[in-house]
Amino acid sequence: MPGRARPHGRRPERTGRAIGSPGRHHPGSRLRYLVGVLLVAAFGLGLAAIAPGIAQATGEGAATEQLVGTLQTSRSGPIEGVEVTVETADGEEVESVESDEQGRWEVDLPGPGEYVVTLNADDLPEGVVLSGEASRTVTVEEGRRQAAIIGLNDGSREGGGSTVRAVQLLVDGIRFGLLIAMCAVGLSLIFGTTGLTNFAHGELVTIGAVAAWFINVEGGVPFIPAALIAMLVGAAVGALNELGLWRPLRRRGTGLIAALVVSIGLSLLLRYLVQLVYGGRSNAYQGVGGGRAVDYGLFRMTGADLTSVIVSVVVLVLVALMLQRTKIGKAMRAVSDNRDLAASSGIDVNRVILVVWMMGGALAALGGVLLGLSDQVQWDMGFRLLLLMFAGVTLGGLGTAYGALVGSLVVGVFVQMSTLVIPNDVKYVGGLLLLIVILVIRPQGILGSRVRVG
Repeated sequence: MPGRARPHGRRPERTGRAIGSPGRHHPGSRLRYLVGVLLVAAFGLGLAAIAPGIAQATGEGAATEQLVGTLQTSRSGPIEGVEVTVETADGEEVESVESDEQGRWEVDLPGPGEYVVTLNADDLPEGVVLSGEASRTVTVEEGRRQAAIIGLNDGSREGGGSTVRAVQLLVDGIRFGLLIAMCAVGLSLIFGTTGLTNFAHGELVTIGAVAAWFINVEGGVPFIPAALIAMLVGAAVGALNELGLWRPLRRRGTGLIAALVVSIGLSLLLRYLVQLVYGGRSNAYQGVGGGRAVDYGLFRMTGADLTSVIVSVVVLVLVALMLQRTKIGKAMRAVSDNRDLAASSGIDVNRVILVVWMMGGALAALGGVLLGLSDQVQWDMGFRLLLLMFAGVTLGGLGTAYGALVGSLVVGVFVQMSTLVIPNDVKYVGGLLLLIVILVIRPQGILGSRVRVG
């Protein structure tokens, strides 16, 4: 129009919303973007979750083919001192080992092929018997770490019906859901305050578990101080992520799609750095045993599992109180609701985002430490949990800490209870299916606000 001044300066040239500016576009476009991202993530992570094994890198210091196993029952807990013999298909003995205090054993193999695993039934404690044959033939592919499962029975299967088993799975699901929630709260807060779908969050879980293992086993530090130091390491890694990568990208106006690609690349980088430093094997913490399962009537639980539940509940309650009662918690909620309005109200948005990253890293690290108590410490444990974290965050409501808690509990119970009808080895597929159903039916989640998509 004549007489209308044209503003000077650089013309807008962004094609997507920059990280950390959620208030600039209609929330429907943001939700539509995230639905597409998570559907793709569900497919890709689902393929990884049902993969039969983990291929290990070859070369000096890399893990070779292995056979591993765990001997335990619900009543006896881990069974120590049971001899396990591994032979080739031709009958040549490879190695004989005994299960450790965690009930675990492992044997390095000379190469891929068929192997016969035999358990010495005479070493089993009183009341524990074989539920099948003492030997099992296992095929090991090149570069893989294969689990050999030999069934044991302590009489508990005949002692109760399907109702008792369902209660046991429900309790296990609550415990597992609390671990997922602890890891997912940070993921949800990061998305709420920055709009970033962080695919590298699973590596924060792994880093926490691996840091605690090095401090506990290599450094000789007791487990509880090692876990606290690992939380500090997780907080430091989270702060380094924010200060060294995401804050500079926000200042450059990097769009969400580009940030998503960066987070995937960061995930791969961190995962294989951990494998390079830590190795490809599973390891247990020192001085921490699973112990015997205590009978509580309809269900049983080891001391380590009970400790995990108590710690998870206490930490999550403290996080909820922090978000409701403290100044920084209220600032986090304000930034998550509307970043631009929070900034205009005098809130230091960059400081809030930094605290969110540090808190998310510390919680993810603690979740990894507790997960390592039951599943041992592995170089890709956080990546395998990432699908369930996304499912919990999406089910509860994107960007809300309380939604992540509720959704993660539902996902944990659903995954464990699904073993009533599907094999235990593929139970994570239930989390994949649940995530897809959530995105199709109610993408805003249980506690998320309803918006029009498109």
